[in-house]
Amino acid sequence: MKFVNYIKESYNELIHKVSWPTAKELSNSAVIVLTASIIMSLIIWLIDLGFEEIMKFIYNLIG
Repeated sequence: MKFVNYIKESYNELIHKVSWPTAKELSNSAVIVLTASIIMSLIIWLIDLGFEEIMKFIYNLIG
């Protein structure tokens, strides 16, 4: 019986208490997330490229 009550309360909360974003708000948020993801991936790629060049330099000094 507890499980059925839990499902009913969850449904009630989703329908009456949760504020869902509009389509425009959702698409704006998606664009922001996509832009931030691209920027972060470029930063990580540049850091990786820098470390690669540093390691090549070190290996050339050793070898």
